[in-house]
Amino acid sequence: MTNFFIHPLADVQTKNIGAETKIWQFSIILKNAIIGENCNINSHTFIENDVIIGNNVTLKCGVYLWDGLRIEDNVFIGPNVTFTNDKYPRSKKYPQEFQMTVVRNGASIGANVTVLGGVSIGEKSMIGAGSVVTQNIPAGELWVGNPAKFIRKI
Repeated sequence: MTNFFIHPLADVQTKNIGAETKIWQFSIILKNAIIGENCNINSHTFIENDVIIGNNVTLKCGVYLWDGLRIEDNVFIGPNVTFTNDKYPRSKKYPQEFQMTVVRNGASIGANVTVLGGVSIGEKSMIGAGSVVTQNIPAGELWVGNPAKFIRKI
Protein backbone atom coordinates (compact mmCIF):
# COMPACT_ATOMS: atom_id res chain seq x y z
CA MET A 1 0.00 0.00 0.00
CA THR A 2 1.30 3.44 -0.95
CA ASN A 3 1.30 6.36 1.44
CA PHE A 4 1.10 9.13 -1.16
CA PHE A 5 -1.61 10.50 -3.46
CA ILE A 6 -1.50 10.58 -7.26
CA HIS A 7 -4.48 12.11 -9.04
CA PRO A 8 -5.89 9.71 -11.66
CA LEU A 9 -5.31 12.30 -14.40
CA ALA A 10 -1.58 12.56 -13.66
CA ASP A 11 1.06 10.61 -15.62
CA VAL A 12 3.56 9.52 -12.97
CA GLN A 13 6.22 7.08 -14.18
CA THR A 14 8.56 7.22 -11.17
CA LYS A 15 8.29 4.95 -8.16
CA ASN A 16 10.58 7.27 -6.14
CA ILE A 17 7.91 9.21 -4.24
CA GLY A 18 8.03 9.92 -0.51
CA ALA A 19 5.24 9.40 1.99
CA GLU A 20 2.45 11.97 2.24
CA THR A 21 3.32 13.56 -1.12
CA LYS A 22 0.42 14.74 -3.29
CA ILE A 23 0.60 14.90 -7.09
CA TRP A 24 -2.29 16.63 -8.82
CA GLN A 25 -3.96 16.33 -12.24
CA PHE A 26 -2.14 16.88 -15.52
CA SER A 27 1.29 16.46 -13.93
CA ILE A 28 3.88 14.44 -15.83
CA ILE A 29 6.76 12.93 -13.90
CA LEU A 30 9.39 10.83 -15.68
CA LYS A 31 10.66 7.50 -14.36
CA ASN A 32 14.00 8.51 -12.81
CA ALA A 33 12.79 11.60 -10.95
CA ILE A 34 13.05 11.49 -7.16
CA ILE A 35 10.44 13.24 -5.01
CA GLY A 36 10.70 13.49 -1.22
CA GLU A 37 8.13 13.25 1.54
CA ASN A 38 5.21 15.60 2.19
CA CYS A 39 5.54 17.45 -1.13
CA ASN A 40 2.68 19.14 -2.97
CA ILE A 41 3.10 18.91 -6.74
CA ASN A 42 0.32 21.03 -8.22
CA SER A 43 -1.43 20.55 -11.57
CA HIS A 44 0.13 21.22 -14.97
CA THR A 45 3.70 20.43 -13.93
CA PHE A 46 6.44 18.46 -15.68
CA ILE A 47 9.42 16.82 -13.97
CA GLU A 48 12.24 15.28 -16.04
CA ASN A 49 14.42 12.26 -15.20
CA ASP A 50 17.49 13.89 -13.62
CA VAL A 51 15.58 15.89 -11.02
CA ILE A 52 15.78 15.46 -7.25
CA ILE A 53 13.18 17.09 -5.00
CA GLY A 54 13.62 17.09 -1.22
CA ASN A 55 11.01 16.93 1.53
CA ASN A 56 8.22 19.47 2.24
CA VAL A 57 8.52 21.11 -1.19
CA THR A 58 5.62 23.02 -2.75
CA LEU A 59 5.61 23.17 -6.54
CA LYS A 60 2.76 25.40 -7.77
CA CYS A 61 0.94 25.11 -11.12
CA GLY A 62 2.74 25.53 -14.43
CA VAL A 63 6.28 24.69 -13.30
CA TYR A 64 8.61 22.50 -15.39
CA LEU A 65 11.69 20.99 -13.76
CA TRP A 66 14.35 20.03 -16.31
CA ASP A 67 17.28 17.63 -16.05
CA GLY A 68 20.00 18.87 -13.70
CA LEU A 69 17.72 20.52 -11.15
CA ARG A 70 18.15 19.88 -7.43
CA ILE A 71 15.50 21.17 -5.02
CA GLU A 72 16.38 20.81 -1.34
CA ASP A 73 13.92 20.57 1.59
CA ASN A 74 11.26 23.15 2.53
CA VAL A 75 11.38 25.01 -0.79
CA PHE A 76 8.46 26.97 -2.26
CA ILE A 77 8.32 27.38 -6.04
CA GLY A 78 5.54 29.73 -7.16
CA PRO A 79 3.28 29.40 -10.18
CA ASN A 80 4.83 29.52 -13.64
CA VAL A 81 8.43 29.69 -12.44
CA THR A 82 10.72 28.92 -15.40
CA PHE A 83 14.01 27.06 -15.08
CA THR A 84 16.56 26.59 -17.87
CA ASN A 85 19.37 24.05 -18.16
CA ASP A 86 21.14 24.76 -21.45
CA LYS A 87 23.12 27.97 -21.99
CA TYR A 88 23.02 27.72 -25.80
CA PRO A 89 19.85 25.77 -26.70
CA ARG A 90 19.31 24.65 -30.28
CA SER A 91 16.64 22.37 -31.67
CA LYS A 92 17.80 18.72 -31.78
CA LYS A 93 21.29 19.62 -30.46
CA TYR A 94 21.92 18.57 -26.88
CA PRO A 95 24.84 19.44 -24.61
CA GLN A 96 27.03 16.63 -23.29
CA GLU A 97 25.85 17.66 -19.84
CA PHE A 98 22.98 19.90 -18.77
CA GLN A 99 23.66 22.79 -16.40
CA MET A 100 23.12 21.98 -12.72
CA THR A 101 20.83 24.32 -10.81
CA VAL A 102 20.37 24.06 -7.03
CA VAL A 103 17.61 25.58 -4.91
CA ARG A 104 18.78 25.36 -1.29
CA ASN A 105 16.82 24.52 1.85
CA GLY A 106 13.97 26.89 2.71
CA ALA A 107 14.24 29.12 -0.36
CA SER A 108 11.11 30.73 -1.84
CA ILE A 109 10.73 31.64 -5.50
CA GLY A 110 7.84 33.95 -6.46
CA ALA A 111 5.44 33.63 -9.38
CA ASN A 112 6.79 33.97 -12.92
CA VAL A 113 10.46 34.04 -11.92
CA THR A 114 12.96 32.88 -14.56
CA VAL A 115 16.04 31.05 -13.24
CA LEU A 116 18.94 30.63 -15.66
CA GLY A 117 20.78 27.32 -15.62
CA GLY A 118 23.84 26.73 -13.49
CA VAL A 119 22.93 29.03 -10.60
CA SER A 120 22.43 28.31 -6.92
CA ILE A 121 19.64 29.92 -4.92
CA GLY A 122 20.80 30.16 -1.31
CA GLU A 123 19.27 28.75 1.82
CA LYS A 124 16.20 30.67 3.06
CA SER A 125 16.57 33.26 0.32
CA MET A 126 13.59 34.78 -1.46
CA ILE A 127 13.17 35.77 -5.11
CA GLY A 128 10.42 38.33 -5.84
CA ALA A 129 7.72 37.65 -8.43
CA GLY A 130 8.68 38.28 -12.04
CA SER A 131 12.43 38.41 -11.36
CA VAL A 132 15.11 37.00 -13.67
CA VAL A 133 17.88 35.19 -11.76
CA THR A 134 21.16 35.37 -13.69
CA GLN A 135 23.65 34.71 -10.88
CA ASN A 136 24.02 32.82 -7.60
CA ILE A 137 21.81 34.14 -4.80
CA PRO A 138 23.41 34.12 -1.31
CA ALA A 139 21.63 32.59 1.69
CA GLY A 140 19.06 34.66 3.54
CA GLU A 141 18.68 37.46 1.00
CA LEU A 142 15.77 39.00 -0.92
CA TRP A 143 16.43 39.60 -4.62
CA VAL A 144 14.02 41.29 -7.06
CA GLY A 145 13.99 42.59 -10.64
CA ASN A 146 15.34 41.94 -14.13
CA PRO A 147 18.08 41.07 -13.70
CA ALA A 148 17.42 40.23 -10.03
CA LYS A 149 19.28 42.51 -7.63
CA PHE A 150 19.94 42.35 -3.90
CA ILE A 151 17.28 44.21 -1.88
CA ARG A 152 17.99 43.30 1.74
CA LYS A 153 18.86 40.54 4.19
CA ILE A 154 15.90 38.50 5.42
